Amino acid sequence: MVRRLATLLLAAAAAAAGRPNVLWFVVDDMSANFGCYGETTVPTPHVDRLAREGLRFSRAYVTAPVCSPCRSALITGMYQTTIGAHHHRSGRGELKINLPGEITPTPKLFQQGGYYTCIGSGLPDLDHRGLPFGAAKGKKAKAAPSNRLGKTDYNFEWDRAIYDSHDWAGRKPGQPFFMQVQLHGGKLREGPEAARVQFRQRVVRELGAGTDPAKVTLPPYYPRDPVLLQDWADYLDSVRLTDDHVGRVLARLEQEGELANTLIVFMTDHGISHARGKQFLFEEGAHVPLVIRGPGVPAGRVRSDLVEQIDLAALSLAAAGLGVPGWMQGKDILAANYAQRGEAFSARDRCDETTEKIRSLRTDKFIYIRNYHPERPHLQPCAYKDGKPIVQQLRALHAAGKLSELTEKLLFSPTRPREELYEFADDRWQVRNLAEDPAYGPVLAEHRRRLDAKLVATKDPAPESMAMYDSDMKVYVAKGNPEVERNIAQMKRWAAEGK
Repeated sequence: MVRRLATLLLAAAAAAAGRPNVLWFVVDDMSANFGCYGETTVPTPHVDRLAREGLRFSRAYVTAPVCSPCRSALITGMYQTTIGAHHHRSGRGELKINLPGEITPTPKLFQQGGYYTCIGSGLPDLDHRGLPFGAAKGKKAKAAPSNRLGKTDYNFEWDRAIYDSHDWAGRKPGQPFFMQVQLHGGKLREGPEAARVQFRQRVVRELGAGTDPAKVTLPPYYPRDPVLLQDWADYLDSVRLTDDHVGRVLARLEQEGELANTLIVFMTDHGISHARGKQFLFEEGAHVPLVIRGPGVPAGRVRSDLVEQIDLAALSLAAAGLGVPGWMQGKDILAANYAQRGEAFSARDRCDETTEKIRSLRTDKFIYIRNYHPERPHLQPCAYKDGKPIVQQLRALHAAGKLSELTEKLLFSPTRPREELYEFADDRWQVRNLAEDPAYGPVLAEHRRRLDAKLVATKDPAPESMAMYDSDMKVYVAKGNPEVERNIAQMKRWAAEGK
């Protein structure tokens, strides 16, 4: 049996020879703040190069605005709600989540097709931050190659053997590779004050100077407070460091003679981590950059149709000549016969200890959002988000009565509307809820109907059982954070009250 399996793998590798490599850049916590998307405060020459030499999508969306559900969906080409992987960091306790039926992670499908599968930084001796392995801990010795695999964060049970290595350098001669370059992105700026100071020092050391906070443009619902301005400046510098890392990977591909034969996909796993960004379904949290460059991809084109990050699995498998499985919900958006989506669907569920359920549907002109817990505030208690200086500052300004009426309404109202409707063209930042306007009644009804149909088609799951919640919360409680324990108790009180 072992000999037969080895023979099949060798045959697959031989068949794969001559096929393109596939490389994904997957970046944490970052919106489309690149020059090719209109960002003017900082330069991003390398991502801009990908767009210039490839295809840029102006309306790409994640199906979940937080890491683990998004990545669970991305790696399977399936909506996280359909496969039961929709709660952030779920299945980590005693109760596990298994993929249903024949659904298979994309790296495994590439392996079966003869590809060498890897996940890392794209630079063999550097980690996801672009720093030497072990640098954060002050170690001189580098981590063993077996510990260099990049971020996965899948909510279901999976076999680590789906990845052959952290880097494509170990492949056989002529063997194509499927590589996920996992980068820290917006998380580079985070951590305690000492870590943020070190980050700024790194920016000066590697890029010459940091971004001037005074030149930062904030969404209209964030006050121009020094803490928020500095954080956004730091965030833009994380964009610059990310772009620089992309450039170094591209240079490596060129030096190795692989660039021309590599399909490159650049995307992020959700938008900027902020009070209305990450974890939420507004543009700030769900809209992401998506740029594709490689064999057969037209150069310098822009597509404005709606696409979802689950489409990456399908288009990548198709480009490799492996075919798209019939069970996969993602679509090959590069196919000649591709029929454009009429809508993009996103869902937010529990994040850490904070229970939540929000669904959204984007069409050509509108964003429709449905809140299933309207009796709760937008900024529910959440130890992760409440630990951020920007959220702490916003809460302090709220307590002092120093926020604008708009900010108070959007961030600190004790309740939320059950339905929200926004028009793209006239409301870039989603501040005017048209669901409250009778003139948009027919539009609201149409989007309500379409979302209902989508929930049925994707088999939207029942609420999380208390047994599963308690199982996952044991992992959090074990870390000894009293704030998490208080929040868990609050979630259970609200649930008992029907909120």
